[in-house]
Amino acid sequence: MDHELYMEMALLQAEAARAIDEVPVGAVIVRDGVVLAAAHNGREQLRDPTAHAEMVAITQAAASIDSWRLERCTLYVTLEPCPMCAGAILQARISQVVYGADDPKAGAVCSLYQLLDDSRLNHRAEVERGVLADRCGQLLTDFFRQKRLLKKK
Repeated sequence: MDHELYMEMALLQAEAARAIDEVPVGAVIVRDGVVLAAAHNGREQLRDPTAHAEMVAITQAAASIDSWRLERCTLYVTLEPCPMCAGAILQARISQVVYGADDPKAGAVCSLYQLLDDSRLNHRAEVERGVLADRCGQLLTDFFRQKRLLKKK
C-alpha cells in the first residue's frame, strides 16, 4: 500500500480544514485500495466537540459499507489520534492506523498513551507513524502561529 499517496489525500483534507479556519487535520479511510472516506476537522463549523477528522471519516466509512465494522481498513490521519479517536478506532475494528505528526499533548497512539496496542483491550490496530510527518506538523505549526499573531493584534 502506498502510504504517502493516501497521506497526501489526508493533507488535502487538512488544507480544506485550514481554509475554513478549522484546526488543519485530515483523515482518509481505505480498504482494498478503495477510499471509503475523506474528512477533516469540523468542530468549529459543526459546533461539535466530537467532529475530529477521524470521527467524521469513521462515520462516513461505516455508512459507505453499511457496517460499523471497518475491518481490513487503514486510517490515514495527519496528526496522531487523541484518546477519543483512538477509542473509536478500536470500536470500529480498524486494522491499521498510519499517521503523520506526533501529538505530544494529546496523542493516544504513541505519545501519551498506547491505546491501539493495549493487550487489555479486545482489539488492537497496527500503527505506522511519521509518514510525511514534517509536512503534517508544519501545517499545524503555521496554523497556530498565525492564530497567535492575530490574537496579538
